[in-house]
Amino acid sequence: MNTSNGNSRREFVKQSSLIAGGLIAAPLFSNANYFSGSADTIKIALVGCGGRGTGAVTQALMTKQNVKLVAMADAFRDNLDHCYKSITSDDLSDIGATGNLKSKIDVPEEHKFTGFDAYKKAIALADVVILTTPPGFRPVHFTEAITQGKHVFMEKPVATDPAGIKKVLETAEIAKQKKLNVVVGLQRHYQNSYKELYKRKDKIGDIISAQAWWNNDGVWVRKRQYHQTEMEYQMRNWYYFNWLCGDHINEQHIHNIDVINWFKGGYPVSAQGMGGREVRKGKDYGEIFDHHYVEFTYADGSILNSQCRHIPGTMSKVDELLSGTKGKIFCDAAKITDNKGAVIYQYDKKQDNNPYQTEHDELFDAIAKGEYRFSDTENGAKSTMTAIMGRMATYSGQVIEWEKALNSGIDLQPKTLDWNAAPPILPNDEGLYAVAVPGKTLYMASR
Repeated sequence: MNTSNGNSRREFVKQSSLIAGGLIAAPLFSNANYFSGSADTIKIALVGCGGRGTGAVTQALMTKQNVKLVAMADAFRDNLDHCYKSITSDDLSDIGATGNLKSKIDVPEEHKFTGFDAYKKAIALADVVILTTPPGFRPVHFTEAITQGKHVFMEKPVATDPAGIKKVLETAEIAKQKKLNVVVGLQRHYQNSYKELYKRKDKIGDIISAQAWWNNDGVWVRKRQYHQTEMEYQMRNWYYFNWLCGDHINEQHIHNIDVINWFKGGYPVSAQGMGGREVRKGKDYGEIFDHHYVEFTYADGSILNSQCRHIPGTMSKVDELLSGTKGKIFCDAAKITDNKGAVIYQYDKKQDNNPYQTEHDELFDAIAKGEYRFSDTENGAKSTMTAIMGRMATYSGQVIEWEKALNSGIDLQPKTLDWNAAPPILPNDEGLYAVAVPGKTLYMASR
């Protein structure tokens, strides 16, 4: 540990600012939010009741611990009601659950919260918080959960802009000091096949290059309704607006990018690439691209060639490949070969686990036993930043450097959250949104 006067002073100033900001509100290293055994009920709050929220809370409720869902929050009441109906149904096959979850659900009407500030009320009632709103809200919601001293499961990505990443990284330090478990939904870290490949990554020698793909048809589109304000429309159609989603390189392709970062043991120092809107054009698709190709460079000079595409009728591929001085790792096939193609390790994929369930199983096991095991936040933030840096590169057509991007202060979030407030981007008279133009767009500057 560096205890030079300069570093000590910087740490003191940093800690003082955090205390003044109210982040360190609970006693550090307190056991107040830990549990002595299975007889203790672990109370859960769900913040974000869409499809991913429904899946995540179902997985939490299917753990072996004595858990109970006690609060729900969403910007929209219909999302909350649909989620509640799904998880209390007699037939849970549609959401991938078995058995009956009703005995683990106790959410009276007064614990169902809606609106932009609903998250604060739900978090206050729980021991563990599940954060599954659109990712633009993640930094604020995560900070609130840690300030209130709660353990957290939060979906990836953890932000949509560099300012959000900085906030999450700052809050991550407080979570560590409070010994609060945080799991981020980059579930490949909890998937047996990937874990076994990672254990054997030295078989391929030094990793000198990598490839990652998330190519498929794309996702849902929600049409504008005549009664919606612009804020509501964008919130309903959140995937297509950067302040909410961060583009599909951030929302989906982060999984593949994160795998390469994990196996490399670090994060890229720069990125350059290309992208655009080839077929996904028009009023319904907001401002995001339908394809990105990025060349990420790591500190040792190795390259990740990354591609993601949302174009129907094209080749579908979601996978990662790492090439080393001695061989290759084929992640989806769960095998390792030498550089002549001979298989030197093959994982039996029939034995693979459900990583979405495992990440909750392990999180709640740690909480029930009063153990501090999980601190996923820093990696989740830095892999998110990698994806954001890739978006900056494709939008601008310029080389984007990690440090400059991270410290750019770029903040895409609205100044006011209200149904009648103006979002950060507005349509023109024809209903079209401004789209980045490589060579003209610089960094996606703050709006």
